[in-house]
Amino acid sequence: MIDIQLLHNDIQLIKQKLANRGFVLDINTFQSLENARKALQVKTQDLQKKRNSISKEIGIAKSTNESTDTLMKDVNAISEDLKAGESELIELQEKINQFMLNIPNIPHESTFIGKSEADNKVVKTIGNPRKFNFKVKDHVDVGVQHGLNFDLGAKLSGARFVVIEGKLAKLHRAIAQYMLDTQTEKHGYKECYTPYLVNSETLMGTGQLPKFEADLFTLSHNESKLYLIPTSEVTLTNFVRDEIVKQSDLPIKLTAHTPCFRSEAGSYGKDTRGMIRQHQFDKVEMVQIVHPDKSYDALDEMVSHAEFILTSLELPYRLLSLCTGDMGFSAAKTFDLEVWLPSQNTYREISSVSNCESFQARRLKARFKSEDGKNLFVHTLNGSGLAVGRTLVAIIENYQNEDGSIMIPKVLVHYMGGIEKI
Repeated sequence: MIDIQLLHNDIQLIKQKLANRGFVLDINTFQSLENARKALQVKTQDLQKKRNSISKEIGIAKSTNESTDTLMKDVNAISEDLKAGESELIELQEKINQFMLNIPNIPHESTFIGKSEADNKVVKTIGNPRKFNFKVKDHVDVGVQHGLNFDLGAKLSGARFVVIEGKLAKLHRAIAQYMLDTQTEKHGYKECYTPYLVNSETLMGTGQLPKFEADLFTLSHNESKLYLIPTSEVTLTNFVRDEIVKQSDLPIKLTAHTPCFRSEAGSYGKDTRGMIRQHQFDKVEMVQIVHPDKSYDALDEMVSHAEFILTSLELPYRLLSLCTGDMGFSAAKTFDLEVWLPSQNTYREISSVSNCESFQARRLKARFKSEDGKNLFVHTLNGSGLAVGRTLVAIIENYQNEDGSIMIPKVLVHYMGGIEKI
């Protein structure tokens, strides 16, 4: 949630900044709600003054044994009006809150202005794509013979699900284990195991609700509604919800390996073949909760942590700085890492690392106590380190042999129990 004071101070400037990311700020609705709130507060203050004045008159009347019946009726009437006004104010504040919850984050000044992914900027390209002396197959054609079973996934659950069997399942697990070990042992993250089902307050805190409910899987349990997590960013970031942490405890660095569940409501017809866009996939997530002055240093650090996985796996990739029109709802600044897929002759996203600044923290009421004793909002960052399924896809395609076998990246041979080729 953005700071409402920004709208009070210069709403036209904020409207323009939000327009740069394709969001139309409804100024008329906001000002109408704010005017109604101010008018109601003025009315309430006037009624309170009037009630206080009459209460004094009642005290004087009692001291002189005069009748207070009329004055008491007036006080009771005012009290009823105040009670009704209080309910109206609560309802009005909730409308303002819902309005604010649907506004995306304001882009950082360094974020390029653009409308779509076509306007993203390539920061650097690392590694040279392998030159094959045979016709390259995609991960589906290579993987099916080794245990990539889309028919069984469809039989069990429907479209966009997969079953992975045998040594490919072992490779999938090895990838996740390597990522977790790297992020914890080399980069200093604390490993966590978190729930896969969360309540609405948790998703509200990180920005998935209320705007993106259609993209979530839900279920009912004992008259309550729970959601399958779209990423462990949701659970990890909510560790500090309604908390005031010590400044000395920052930065907080957390990681988790979880399945992620996404209905992909707005993406039907895209990437229908293979594992690129699934309803269920695994990811090793990185989250940092930091001092506001250090969040952009943390962003660069997290990008390097994701890059390390790709370079150690010897996978060609490129780093992109996203434009305003292609960033996620909660992000102020985002970098994407895209891995080379030879079958598509292009780079595809494998990690997205974002600085949300205080946007999530304001929704979460996540603060820290500064050295001068003030309670200030932390900054939150999140990123994939990496998406496990897409890493498996990249390894299958980049490490394929003409006979359909797959070489194992050197850093994963240990995790594969010494197996060097599938």
